[in-house]
Amino acid sequence: MELSYLTDGLGVYGAGAVQALEGLRALRKTTLRVNTLKAGMEETEEELSRAGIPFERAGGFTFALKLAHGSEPELRKLSCYQTGRIYLQSLSSMLPPLFLGAQAGEDILDMAAAPGGKTSELCQLTGGGAFITACEINPIRAQRLRANLELLGCRRVTVMQQDARKLDDFLRFDRILLDAPCSGSGTFDLNDESSCAAFSRKLVLNSAKLQRELVKKAVRLLKPGGTLLYSTCSLLEEENAQSAREAEKLGLVPEPIDMTPFADVKLLKGSMQGTVTVCPDENYEGFFMARFKKKG
Repeated sequence: MELSYLTDGLGVYGAGAVQALEGLRALRKTTLRVNTLKAGMEETEEELSRAGIPFERAGGFTFALKLAHGSEPELRKLSCYQTGRIYLQSLSSMLPPLFLGAQAGEDILDMAAAPGGKTSELCQLTGGGAFITACEINPIRAQRLRANLELLGCRRVTVMQQDARKLDDFLRFDRILLDAPCSGSGTFDLNDESSCAAFSRKLVLNSAKLQRELVKKAVRLLKPGGTLLYSTCSLLEEENAQSAREAEKLGLVPEPIDMTPFADVKLLKGSMQGTVTVCPDENYEGFFMARFKKKG
């Protein structure tokens, strides 16, 4: 692993770089989303209590729970997991669908959808009433995406095993979620070298090239007045602000993201105003979000 490239990249955050590195060494809690298409919070909490699994609600969310580190194997044995009433998902990855603001009746595109956490959350947030297209180029990941969506009860989702960059420009969407492929630098466990063994400068640069191509396609596919939410699980500016700015260059208008409801989230100050960079800690992975509106 090219650790020096990561630490040098974090230098853009000034004093926050130390906090970010500490967060990448933190023992992260297990978190889950209660799938309200199939179950309510109270009945899920009752099932966890009966199983003797301690939990607490995650601040700012109406459907997320935090558990002790290492609870995942216990969860997988429960009926609520096996029947799709809960979905193991990081709190950070639950944020982009919330800030996309999707509504029932809208046409939504998830450009890089597998394994389906954000796609199914979009379905949940719209009460199953949005028309969602989910793209995944890898056949094995696309198969897993379909299986997860079926388990979670997501009905109005069309899975396309296709590179989103090659979608027909004839298509148009009210809202687009681009959770872009990236180096994953915000998810590393620096106590476990295997979690970041593949990280390299080449990976970051290749990811950034792909991200900018996806942004350009998203701009073409977005309806006038539509919303694009760009996100990554990276902490590096090449994959974050520098890629997101492609949307601004192509005429989209940045929309600030208000994190007030999530007072417990530690934020890093990046170079692009109005965007969000989540600092990793025991509750959250490192994450980036930028939102844009297409002029009507």
